[in-house]
Amino acid sequence: MEHFSLVCCETDISGKPQRAIQDPVLLNDKRVLANLLSTEDKYLPHTCYFNCVQTDIQPYMRKMVTEWMAEVCSEQRMEEEVFPLSVNYLDRFLCIKDIKRTRLQLLGAACMFLASKLKETTPISGEQLVMYTDNSITLEELTDMESQILHLLKWDLSAIVPNDFLDHVLHRMNFNKSILATVKKQAQTFAAVCATDCKFMLTPPSMIACAAIGTAFRNLNYQSGTELLNLHKITGNDKDLIRDCMEQVEQTIQNCMSTHSQQNQTPTKQDSHKQEQPTTPTDVREINIMAVNTVHQAVPVTFG
Repeated sequence: MEHFSLVCCETDISGKPQRAIQDPVLLNDKRVLANLLSTEDKYLPHTCYFNCVQTDIQPYMRKMVTEWMAEVCSEQRMEEEVFPLSVNYLDRFLCIKDIKRTRLQLLGAACMFLASKLKETTPISGEQLVMYTDNSITLEELTDMESQILHLLKWDLSAIVPNDFLDHVLHRMNFNKSILATVKKQAQTFAAVCATDCKFMLTPPSMIACAAIGTAFRNLNYQSGTELLNLHKITGNDKDLIRDCMEQVEQTIQNCMSTHSQQNQTPTKQDSHKQEQPTTPTDVREINIMAVNTVHQAVPVTFG
């Protein structure tokens, strides 16, 4: 009798998860992009919650927690969609329920827990997330917060984020595949940086995607002069609004680079051997928030 073994093709022999290939049918179907554009506003935070919902949370606290979330996603090499999706859950939750600053990192961890389950072949474990907070939360608290998020968001977790538009928009732009792949990679990075800045909270994902793509084309010197017009035709977003958003994205990237450059400067000659090469790129075209922000140890996020 012959014996057959079942082989799971979701991972290769090295154990690395395999990503599904792009579906040309979906990319070529205009209805898919139209549905994304018509539905995206549903998943936006409905208010700037710092002024009308939260009594203890400040914008700088959100920035600290989202940067920590980006670091965890980077360390775990999660799918690119996990981080913006988890930030979306965090913002939508904070629009509804007032929480204390001491529970903000717990909320961020629970949001990553849910997003990872939705997008990862092998999601991050609760124990790992507890470790990343330096055990400042418990597994019971994490699962309880997870339940609260699901209840408040009414289990509607398939939110639309900027990453959802990148393939659809770039597929409709007249450039060769190698250029589009480079632009997509950098646009993902720019969109991730925007997710840590509260000024983009109420900006539609398609607008952030357009601005990230436009900024990537400009930064990589791939401009042909028609990018804004093409982005307008593909998404329907106003050209002037895309241009304004691009300027905000560029300013945010510059601020991010400046901050990390200051943090990574070697203060004394005594410490120079600890950092032979700078960990922060000197050129914006090389910046990668998922690479620059690397977790080297568990970090409890505390606020003064």
